[in-house]
Amino acid sequence: MNVFNDKPDFSNLLSALEAKILLQRLTTLTSNVNASSTDSWNLNNNQCLEDVKSEWQRLERLAAIKGLDGTPSLVNKYEQAATDWLIQLFNNLFTHQNVTLVRGQGEPEYFPAQNNEPAKIEFAHGFFASALHELSHWCVAGEARRRLPDFGYWYAPDGRTAAQQQAFERVEIKPQALECLFTLACERSFEVSQDNLFADFDTSNSTFANDVYRQVQQYIAKPNILPSDAKTLLHALLSVSIADLE
Repeated sequence: MNVFNDKPDFSNLLSALEAKILLQRLTTLTSNVNASSTDSWNLNNNQCLEDVKSEWQRLERLAAIKGLDGTPSLVNKYEQAATDWLIQLFNNLFTHQNVTLVRGQGEPEYFPAQNNEPAKIEFAHGFFASALHELSHWCVAGEARRRLPDFGYWYAPDGRTAAQQQAFERVEIKPQALECLFTLACERSFEVSQDNLFADFDTSNSTFANDVYRQVQQYIAKPNILPSDAKTLLHALLSVSIADLE
């Protein structure tokens, strides 16, 4: 990791070998949960795993062949297909929890279950990265906060005061650490978001990126401390993305 106040390099957190070791540890941690649940979609079912794995690999091959080369139409087409895949994976994986991941057209928002309708995790503008971010917040939120709109989070929009920014960063460390793990499992690059483009104060002394980095390290070293649903989702993403399952 780089020195204090330098940007940490998140890409070095999860090598191919480390990802396999983490997958093995998560398999052990989630096996009892999968065995005791009769309602959940069991990713350990070989056919389920092969179906989602094949579709993800098809998308990755398509991206490699096309190169995407920055062409907006190709990038948008791939992004939509990848997001469709993630929606299907999540909605099947957590169908027993009465929750759905939904592509939004505007800003992200969480709607608790009500009137016989499932809870909705609505992510921003159909972006894959936004979906992973909102899923991270859902994983961190406990049962009580999942009954509240937007999980009962305090939030002030960009343009916050220095004190508000510090409060924002404190509550974002664990969600963004989970988002980082989910992103790396999908073999994508990750950067923290301080969500403060219009800050009118000096942010150079913020330790936020380093705090998130250390939290990711802790989760990798001790995956047993991951929230239960984060274990399940990360296990699924790693199972799909790692070529040689052992």
